[in-house]
Amino acid sequence: MRAGLVQLTVGDDPVANLAATQAHIASAVAGGAGFVLTPECTNLLSSSRTHQRSVMRHEEDDDTLAALRVQAAQAGIWLLVGSLGILTHDADGRFANRSFLIAPSGDIAARYDKIHMFDVNVSETEVYRESAGYRPGSAAVLADTPFAKIGMSVCYDVRFPHLYRRLAQAGAQIITVPAAFNHITGAAHWHVLLRARAIETGCFILAPAQTGFHPERDGKGRNTYGHSLAIAPWGEVLVDAGNAPGVSFVDLDLAAVSKARARVPSLLHDREFSGP
Repeated sequence: MRAGLVQLTVGDDPVANLAATQAHIASAVAGGAGFVLTPECTNLLSSSRTHQRSVMRHEEDDDTLAALRVQAAQAGIWLLVGSLGILTHDADGRFANRSFLIAPSGDIAARYDKIHMFDVNVSETEVYRESAGYRPGSAAVLADTPFAKIGMSVCYDVRFPHLYRRLAQAGAQIITVPAAFNHITGAAHWHVLLRARAIETGCFILAPAQTGFHPERDGKGRNTYGHSLAIAPWGEVLVDAGNAPGVSFVDLDLAAVSKARARVPSLLHDREFSGP
């Protein structure tokens, strides 16, 4: 299976973002990808809860999701929509950060709501409280496709290795980590975290990312790290997309999963222990 990792620089306009996303997906298909992956926040990046609420839609009404389902069906590809900001019917009004796996039929094969919220103090000027606007998911998701079993995660999840171990022990061969990773934490931690998750699980890790500066209409904006990565089960970096928007390709041989796990079968070596 050839995978195409789409790297984006979205703004806060879902219509403009959709056009750019579709163009990159078309390039991935032209390059022979049968599995195409987009980053977290494919439909928009915005720090304004008011603006988010004005442009987000419920899943059944979301134009980005509908259009990408049609594109996947027309191209006959598997498409991971890394995540979309989606309205929910929750009493507190919070959104969902939801990843979608779309089958070649255009049907939604799996959904995953990001479990771990990015509530951090990166610096004195960069403070994030994702949980103020988004409610966390509560269920891990393993999708069974004809070419691989795919474990789904999103961005900040990568710092919680027990989720990845659970997915691998349940049979995942590929784990997806679509992200809009902060440029400061990305420079320090992105590569090492993703390589660690691959080595610990013996999985391919596919991590399409947002990159560059993301302007907002109120004059604010944020920077993301880029460097979409594909990591082999033994920990080698197979693809590093650098900082520019575009598509990167990787050919996946799932025999590498069983080979890595046979060499170091650590997924079989859990032991109970006491303390602390």
